[in-house]
Amino acid sequence: MPRFTLPSAGKAWAAATALAFSAVLLPAHADDSAATPARPKILTNRWQEDWSALANPALRTGPFDALKYIPLFVTDPKSYISLGANLRERFEINDAPNFGIGNTRSDSYLLQRLQMHVDIRLNENWQIFTQLEDVRTIDKASISPVDQNQLDLRLAFIAYSGALGDGTFKARVGRQDFAFDLQRFVSSRDGPNVRQSFDAVWADYENGPWRFIGFVSQPVQYRFGDVFDDFSGQNFRFSTARVERKVFGDNELSGYYSLFERSSARYLDALGKETRHVFDVRFAGNANGFDWDLEAMGQSGHVGAKDIEGWALGGRTGYTFSNVAWTPRIGLQADAASGDGRAGDNTIGTFNPLFPNGYYFSLAGYTGYANLIHLKPTLTVKPIANLTVTAGVGMQWRQTVADAVYVQPNVAVAGTAGVGSRWTGVYSQLRADYIFNANLTGALEAVHYSIGDTVRNAGGHDSNYLGLELKYGW
Repeated sequence: MPRFTLPSAGKAWAAATALAFSAVLLPAHADDSAATPARPKILTNRWQEDWSALANPALRTGPFDALKYIPLFVTDPKSYISLGANLRERFEINDAPNFGIGNTRSDSYLLQRLQMHVDIRLNENWQIFTQLEDVRTIDKASISPVDQNQLDLRLAFIAYSGALGDGTFKARVGRQDFAFDLQRFVSSRDGPNVRQSFDAVWADYENGPWRFIGFVSQPVQYRFGDVFDDFSGQNFRFSTARVERKVFGDNELSGYYSLFERSSARYLDALGKETRHVFDVRFAGNANGFDWDLEAMGQSGHVGAKDIEGWALGGRTGYTFSNVAWTPRIGLQADAASGDGRAGDNTIGTFNPLFPNGYYFSLAGYTGYANLIHLKPTLTVKPIANLTVTAGVGMQWRQTVADAVYVQPNVAVAGTAGVGSRWTGVYSQLRADYIFNANLTGALEAVHYSIGDTVRNAGGHDSNYLGLELKYGW
């Protein structure tokens, strides 16, 4: 295994780590046991938090709760302003990005994400939410739009929620983010440094076991040349109509249709305007210790003059031994996605994973959801209450030898299309997540990928990844 070197980013990360760990000494509320369940939790999507509980002075136990709940109208506890911030520090070592093919080389660097928001609740129905971010990369050899985004607007929308008939109607207009299910194909992209936002009009209606969702959007395109330079436009659009239904108790059955449009798209065997019709169905739930999440997607349309015929399948299943020490869960993940079966014909079969979240496979970035067959057994344990440890071994093949091996998000590995065998390689993954308190979490992930002859003959070599992360939310 190649030796890793620690650049100056390591010193910066160490300083940031010390600062973040100091937050353990100043939690949001001095005594968690004294807080009632009504006190809100820090969520991944900060706009979903409801701090109106702090209208009760007895719950204002944190040193900065005066900024978490600033009343607008004394007579209405649902009318307030709430301030907040997120800080994520992640140090990564990757000795072979893209399996070392091309100009990639061993790299170690620091990823830093700082976000600040203002949440204005005019009353229980209306919300105005704005979030700014400053995302930096230190000492990374190759910087892309998902790595860095100095001071820019991440979210800015107005939302409404209220009763309509026997149900609840919700709407949002402006820059926002959204994610479906396990985020295989539609995600907020929390793994990379820059999350994915959409300039969108969103509406949904919930009534009993039913939920109907519709939105039209222009995905935000990220630039890091200047401040406030992100943009969206008619050249890239994504629209969806979705229906969800609770079945057999609390299990969920859902389906949706999406229209994915780009004015210019490039695949190994197609080039031009992309109009992709997406059809998705999913069934997820749990019973008697078993859990499952099964999803299938079909894609049609055209790229330039070529017709699209793409598909994907994904499944995660497991069983949790709830009465055994460490609460072990034995899991199995199985995935498949189509590749292009014949170069030069009138059909493009390469599956488009849309807006995937990389950590569905691992944070290392070695596995993309295109031309893929993937099988991964896992074991998850909880040695102590706040610690979760997961170990897995992923085996990967190509769906067709005619197409390339792909890395995240859907980047073809040069020199692999049309040659070699289906076997791509096997990787081992070890991940630990720890909750220090209500505001601070940490994670450690290590991945080793042993490549097959197809990637090796293209100039690649075995790859190693190590990531160490701290996340603080206020």
